[in-house]
This record gives sequence, C-alpha cells and structure tokens, in this order.
Amino acid sequence: MRGVWLPRAGDGLWARRVIALTAGAGVAALVGTGLLQVPPSDQYDLAFPIWLLAGARLLSTRWWPRRDGRLVWRVRVAGRDGVESGLVARRSIAGWVDLVGGAIMAAALGAGLISTLAAEPTWARVVRGALVAGVAVGIGWVAHEEVRFTGRLALTASGVRHGRRVYGWTAIDRATPHRHNRRVDGVRLRPVVWESLEPAPVVGGRDTAVPEDRLVAAIEHYRRRPEVLGVGLPVSAPEPAVPEPTEGVR
Repeated sequence: MRGVWLPRAGDGLWARRVIALTAGAGVAALVGTGLLQVPPSDQYDLAFPIWLLAGARLLSTRWWPRRDGRLVWRVRVAGRDGVESGLVARRSIAGWVDLVGGAIMAAALGAGLISTLAAEPTWARVVRGALVAGVAVGIGWVAHEEVRFTGRLALTASGVRHGRRVYGWTAIDRATPHRHNRRVDGVRLRPVVWESLEPAPVVGGRDTAVPEDRLVAAIEHYRRRPEVLGVGLPVSAPEPAVPEPTEGVR
C-alpha cells in the first residue's frame, strides 16, 4: 500500500505554498462574502446581467491579440516539485482576460443560482451555503494556482512545465507548432515513446505571451542540452530562424 505523498521539507517551496494558500483563501473569503449578500430573485433579477456576461465571455474566447513576448531568465522558478533556474513565459493578455472572465462568469452563475433560493426553509439555507462555498473555493483555487507557480510556462533543467503539467526532456522527441481550428495554437511535444493512444501534449498557446515560433526554437535548442538551464548562469532563449529572402526570377 502506497503512503500519502508529502512535499519534501527542503524543496524550497514552502514560502511559495504559504503565500499561494493565503492568496487563495483571501480571494475565496471575498467571493464568499459577496455571494452571501446576493438577494432573492424576487428582489433583483440577475438574468440579464448573467446573459450579458455570458455573451462577453464567449466573445473574449474568440479574441486573439498579438503575442510578442520573450522567454525571460529567472534564477528562482517555482515549479511543481522544487525551485530551479530557467526561462519563463508569462501569461498573455488574452490569458488574463480568460482567467478573470472565467472567475467572474463562475461567480455570476453562482449568484444567479443562489438568488433563486429563498432565505427559508432550512434546506434552502444549506443548499445556499453549499453553493457559496463551492464557488468561493473554486475561484480561490484559481488564485492559488496563479500565485503558486512562476509564469505560465517554464523551461528548466528538469523539463517543460505548463501550469501544473511537467514534461521531462528525455520524453520529448520533437517540438512542432500545433494547429487547432486552422490556427496555430500552442506547441505540440511529440513523445519519444507513445505509451497510449492519447494525442501528444500541447503547451503554450493563446494563454501564453510567447508566440509558438519562439517556443519551438527554445524547446528544440534546450532539448538536446537541458543541463545548460541548471547551471544557474543567465541564458538567453534562441530566436527562431528567419528565412532568407529569395530573389525573383528574371
């Protein structure tokens, strides 16, 4: 029987964990306090604001602003299992809009459901409290995850991290741009050994400020020499090759 997994005492992440938990708890408390003030639907109709927010949310997911960020060197990159040096890609403007918009939409839907419940009887109060707790904890967890890790995507000596997902360098055979709905959206990491019928993982994309060509160039460059990222000395991510202009035929 496997024991319960506990973080290592010396992994260097305890301060980050405390800060992330504090931020998540603070956001959850604010959201919960606000939802507890939602009046019953007979006092205020929330249908129109919710539909308005839903439309704005749908439109925001189709918004593709230009991404021209670069991977930035950080001496301390807080990852899933430890702190390393490496290159970090921040969250894009569209990623922030999606993150905040999703939290607002979740709070609005929760408020709409809560408003349909009367203050009495007892079962309604219990359901109301459960909805408030569920929405507040969910949004608080999103805030926790955002504070917990350094950057949206990071390249360190141990691998490529995108959010909580980590892919070791030795498992990556090739990095190529990933196309979704006729648009380049993220970088596809082709595995060395296919262990299942699941598609190859995709990192980066619309929520990451660094465009796909720069991510592909950096991943392909450090895939063969990941130890360079673990030395602790600043490194610069390589720029993608620019095709040479061809002369016209006379």
